[in-house]
Amino acid sequence: MLRVGLTGGIGSGKSAVSARLAALGAVVIDGDKAARAVVEPGTPGLARIAETFGPGVLTPDGALDRPKLAAIVFADDAAREKLNAITHPLIHDYIKAAEDAAAAAGGPDTIVVHDIPLLAEGQRAGEFAVVIVVDAPVEVRLERLTAQRGMTREQARARMAAQATREQRLAIADIVIDNSGTLADLDRRVAEVWADLKSRVRG
Repeated sequence: MLRVGLTGGIGSGKSAVSARLAALGAVVIDGDKAARAVVEPGTPGLARIAETFGPGVLTPDGALDRPKLAAIVFADDAAREKLNAITHPLIHDYIKAAEDAAAAAGGPDTIVVHDIPLLAEGQRAGEFAVVIVVDAPVEVRLERLTAQRGMTREQARARMAAQATREQRLAIADIVIDNSGTLADLDRRVAEVWADLKSRVRG
């Protein structure tokens, strides 16, 4: 089994790469889905978040009020560190269980791609045989976030500033996928990367 870490800053197009790798045959384990699962109502994760940040971060029906929590943690480094200290270990355990299931089902040639938005921030690059970073210039990412997600440029810049820098991500990369071009360019580059991963798992 080949364990691959996939990351990229917000607006880089990491999800587009993840979807293409899944279509080619990778088992993709989505860190965002794991992050949502560990804070569902009734989980220890959500209980600890409410304890740490107060009941105001819950909706009336007891779910996590993501916009309220985001407003707190994106404006305050110490608050974000507290949140990460709660969620990161829980996400890690969730992902490990999913990986074990994929390996059991797929055998030795399985390529498991861990789609992890905050791979550089969590300093977990060493856990993977290969780290892929999806990259695009800041201006391209800003344009995508304002056009596709309806953020203002200020909101987009704040989200980007809350993540690792582009340089920090590139420093952990074994493979870089430049996603500043067309979708056809991206298809070609992902196909090359997939061929590389298949040769590594067999080699």
